Amino acid sequence: MRFSLLVAGVACLCNVALAQSVDQGKQFLYYHRYKSANDVFDKILASNPNNIDAIYWKGQTLLDMKDSVGAQDVYSKALQTNGNAPLLLAGMGGVELRFGKTADAKQRFETAISLSKGKDINVLNAVADNNIDAPAGDAQYAIEKLTQATQVKHFNNAETYVLMGDAYRKLVDGGNAVQSYQKALTLDPKDAEAKYKIGKIYETQNNPEFYLPAYTDAIQLDPNYAPAYYALYTHYFNHGDVDKATDYLNKYIAVADASPQNEYDRTALLFLQKKYDDAIAASKDAIAKQGDKADPHYYLLAAYSYDAKGDSVDAKDYLTQYFAKQKPADVIAMDYKFMGKIQSEFPSDSAASIASYQKAIEMDTVLANKLQIIKDAQANAKAKGQKAAYAYWMGVGYPFIKAPTENDLYYWGYANYSAGLFKTADSIFCGIYESKFPNEFFGYYWCMKSKVAEDDSVGSQGLAVDAYIRLAQVCTTLDSTAHAAGSPDSVKYKKYIIDSYSQLAGYYNNIKKDRDNALLYLHKILEIDPNNADVQKFIKILEDAAKRQKARAEAAQKKETRTK
Repeated sequence: MRFSLLVAGVACLCNVALAQSVDQGKQFLYYHRYKSANDVFDKILASNPNNIDAIYWKGQTLLDMKDSVGAQDVYSKALQTNGNAPLLLAGMGGVELRFGKTADAKQRFETAISLSKGKDINVLNAVADNNIDAPAGDAQYAIEKLTQATQVKHFNNAETYVLMGDAYRKLVDGGNAVQSYQKALTLDPKDAEAKYKIGKIYETQNNPEFYLPAYTDAIQLDPNYAPAYYALYTHYFNHGDVDKATDYLNKYIAVADASPQNEYDRTALLFLQKKYDDAIAASKDAIAKQGDKADPHYYLLAAYSYDAKGDSVDAKDYLTQYFAKQKPADVIAMDYKFMGKIQSEFPSDSAASIASYQKAIEMDTVLANKLQIIKDAQANAKAKGQKAAYAYWMGVGYPFIKAPTENDLYYWGYANYSAGLFKTADSIFCGIYESKFPNEFFGYYWCMKSKVAEDDSVGSQGLAVDAYIRLAQVCTTLDSTAHAAGSPDSVKYKKYIIDSYSQLAGYYNNIKKDRDNALLYLHKILEIDPNNADVQKFIKILEDAAKRQKARAEAAQKKETRTK
């Protein structure tokens, strides 16, 4: 019995040692140091190929390194001899999700939970984790299993709440995500990951007042937490702060695994320092030395540098190469936005430019970012004098405005009018503007202008007739209202009323040959401007012509009577 106990004790000590090694590997994963984690798990498995924990986390590390095939091989091989290991079943389910086998994955997850009787927090966390990370995973299912984990007796696992926060993030539920991360911090006040991920939530909301302190707090909780340094580096890089970006990049590199990405980031600082020729030279050198293994971002960096130098031809060349070499899954919204900007430099690429900007808008899930892309597209088109493109982007942006004002409609409509897109301007001013602001002058005025522009030079189609009538009516109402209120501007719109009636009189006289309607509108002018000599003259001309016509008609009738 003593011998057995002694053996048991030795075995226990060995398990503790191995567990500590697995924990070390998991700690590297926590820090996003995937190469170091992989090395740890490889060493454990070299001495004990059947260590289930090490196998599971080895597979998860490969998934983090974007090697789904490698993870599949690890789990498939291990399941041949450990077919009922819940963790391995959960890991294999994660692989199957990544290959689109959702039904098979669900079966793996349910089997893993069943074999562990639904009471193993690590298994429930693993099932949730794989559903969160895999694009085809079910975040709601993950929350269900994590909630189940919190109900296990003596639950005290901060990781469960971190994963729950991740699941809510996947569902774009920032409020519940933050609450979950805060619960994790309640269980483990030193959990830098939870604090960092709270920062990520606020960053998606474009709220630096909250996400920057969160990243700083994460570092204070754990000075080795590399992702927070990188997040701060990225922020200051994007905001053009060379000193802070450099400082945080150096701090990140000091606690991160060595990688080609680090070298690329160092090179990118040359762009931030406005050393564009150096950035181009360094990018070309990396491409020449590394060939097909070169990070595609070197092509992107060269494109940005050429663009900063005003060389749109070379910028387009390198940007085109970037899109050809980059994995589609790694192309981000800002890449398409940049492509749209570069393509706008070439008249033959105007349609392609719009398509690229649209792709950027579709890809970005943050409303504030979508709006910024639209604003940038508008500003770019306006700066280049591309009136049609500017009008188009004004139209794209309009539906995003929560409470459109008269100015919003005016600028959109006028942009189309200026671009010669009169039918679109007509639909905006005559349709939307007049409907939303029925008592406002500008909608009616620019509706009329758009209709006039749509017609020929003499207005032979009469497209603006109704617009002139409505304009005169609303101007009359506005002046009458002002007069009743004793306003000094009671004749503010008088000239527009006169012009409208004048145009209508001209149309009916010259185009329709309808003297009666022409006289009707001329007399309307006299009602508000009785001393208008020109109108009096035209009325006399038309009335005299009417008398002559009547006299001729009567004479002709008498002659016809005598003949009979």
